[in-house]
Amino acid sequence: MLLSKGFEVEMYTGTPAGDVVGLSDRIVADLEGFVREPDSRNVEYTTAPLCSYDRLLCALVKPRVKLREYLKKIGDYTLLPGSTLSLGGSDRFYRSDPNNPYHTYIEQTYGTKVVTASIHINIGISQPEMLMRAIRLARVEAPLYLALSASSPFLNGEVTGYHSTRWGLFPKTPAIVPLFESHRHYIQWTEEQLQLGTMQNVRHLWSAVRPNGDRRPYCLNRLELRICDLEVNPLALLAITALLEARLWQMMEDPSLDPLEISDLPAATRNADLIALTDANEIAASRDSLDAELRHWRDGKPILARDWIEEIYQEVWPIAKKRGFSCFLSPLKKILREGNTAQQWLKLHAGGSDSRSIIVQGIQAMACQEWELEDNLCPQLVA
Repeated sequence: MLLSKGFEVEMYTGTPAGDVVGLSDRIVADLEGFVREPDSRNVEYTTAPLCSYDRLLCALVKPRVKLREYLKKIGDYTLLPGSTLSLGGSDRFYRSDPNNPYHTYIEQTYGTKVVTASIHINIGISQPEMLMRAIRLARVEAPLYLALSASSPFLNGEVTGYHSTRWGLFPKTPAIVPLFESHRHYIQWTEEQLQLGTMQNVRHLWSAVRPNGDRRPYCLNRLELRICDLEVNPLALLAITALLEARLWQMMEDPSLDPLEISDLPAATRNADLIALTDANEIAASRDSLDAELRHWRDGKPILARDWIEEIYQEVWPIAKKRGFSCFLSPLKKILREGNTAQQWLKLHAGGSDSRSIIVQGIQAMACQEWELEDNLCPQLVA
């Protein structure tokens, strides 16, 4: 048996020329399964929790195919790759629900820094203390998942200097989030933030990883990895998810795999030191992704993101093989070899392509891949 997994997928809508157009009010009104974001230019769909990677693949692809068909009916519109307003539009907010007070707070406090597209990966773990241990491990290794998924090197048509402009500029909230030592610690900390006003509600915890469930912070049933940029290649996304799942199985089989327990950083200040180290790693990964020099949570020593990922890959591959999902890890090798989306786009840019032609190429490649996967794989599962 595998862990249950589900995705929250945020995507921009726009024209085949790469210009973002706000259509979420029409989409949400006409299509089941889609919800609005505070800005109308992106829309979100979620997949039901599934254990099977084959079924997850179709759950990712089918809503997009349905959305594409709808967009064609209402005009010459499509879905766009990337996690930022790559070609322009960051000068103003386009409200999807002008009467929503939480959206008003978001617009007034953060502006268009939050008008991004991303993937949130949810992994089901219902035992509260096991979930907290999983979140501690995923939190200190979250920069690796950002490094694999980075897809936002452009903003307003310009190269920004980030591989993930989205995460480099994103207003993480609250500013300092500790490693939760227990479920009780998480409950007390959340109640305190709500009293202080540093969080407007229980959803207003915008960190790389957070606990999630039906009645936060009390009833929890899943880990939510929020750091990833929009990875539009479903096979690459499943590979990133498989790496996380395999790492969590490793942790469950080896309870000592806990940063708060086995890090060499001084015990008296370990929690704060690990958070400082991890925040610095997130900044480094947002700039240089796979080529970023990070510091390992075990000993604080420098290590390249790609080498750290390779190290974990080798550790968890036998665990994934034993549980029957090692084949879904294999696309990671291609990402490490050929680069993530941001690196591939920057290589094209360095070769003379402008940002618009790169985005247009990405739009076309994404559409072709979705149709191909839906045509070739999903019918077999239905049958």
